[in-house]
Amino acid sequence: MHAARSIPDSPQILATTVGSYPVPDWLAALPSEQAVIDATRVVFNTQREAGIDVPTDGELYRFDPNHPDTNGMIDYFVGRMGGISTRVGRSDGEAFREKSEMGWRAKPAGVVEDALSEGGLNLLDDCHRAAEVAGGPFKFTLTSPYMLARTLLDRHYRDFEALTMAIADVLATQSRGLPCACVQVDEANIPGNPEDAPLAAKAINRVLDAVEVEKAVHFCFGNYGGQTIQSGNWRVLIEFLNSLHADHLVLELAHRPESDLDALADIEGKIGLGIGVVDIKVNHVETADEIAAAIEKADRKTGGGRVKFVHPDCGFWMLKRSVADRKIEALVRGRDKFLGV
Repeated sequence: MHAARSIPDSPQILATTVGSYPVPDWLAALPSEQAVIDATRVVFNTQREAGIDVPTDGELYRFDPNHPDTNGMIDYFVGRMGGISTRVGRSDGEAFREKSEMGWRAKPAGVVEDALSEGGLNLLDDCHRAAEVAGGPFKFTLTSPYMLARTLLDRHYRDFEALTMAIADVLATQSRGLPCACVQVDEANIPGNPEDAPLAAKAINRVLDAVEVEKAVHFCFGNYGGQTIQSGNWRVLIEFLNSLHADHLVLELAHRPESDLDALADIEGKIGLGIGVVDIKVNHVETADEIAAAIEKADRKTGGGRVKFVHPDCGFWMLKRSVADRKIEALVRGRDKFLGV
């Protein structure tokens, strides 16, 4: 496999980021296609200079100031798929608000009016743009079909499973042949809705089965203005996590109780563990000693050698660049301190 499409085989624990990066002020002030490319180059270079082994592109092209709550991880995808209208009327909003499980969102991201298709969604072009300036292996991210389905008002399928799997089919087609070293599916909703785990696993696996490189799934409990919006814990999700066709998991743990870490010992050995050791919900910049201690605890509790990746809990987009950059540097220093390199 081409080196740029392969995960590095050393060091023993790889440092990576999860997805988003704070939008540079100059990009927000004067956005253009060339500015996005230039900013993406800066994001990659910042991470590589800090020692990140598997950086992300920062997802800068997904940011929409009209939908700032999720940094484009919802609206970027549903707004481009065929069959979905983003013109949301009064009756649509009222119908959506009757879905009590979506109390954290005031209106749907879109209304499903017809059978779903790729429409204007083109993740291959997005990934190629990143590959041209990545400077080496990198991770490409996309949002879970289950999470996307929960943000929509469905007036076509009128069946949540059918809708979820239709989204999964679109994303699976989009995930084939991406020129990156790792494809990561992001899911921030299932931790608070474990009863939907079988459906979420079925949909996520539909996407993962189309991926031809390293397969990762990122889970967190939400990050809205630094607030956790999903209740729950990892213990009740172990069976679900073990059912995923993933090479490794990317888990929020720095902002979680220690009992969540204890539960991870029951994840099957064939699945690598990615451990969140940087808290992105606070401005405190962790020290190398704090990072190394967190890795040591995770290594001890999950069984020596299970930890394959260390990373922040989630994306950095809500933090100032100065804070995010220092946290990235601390992540690598702490990993190196733990490994003794």
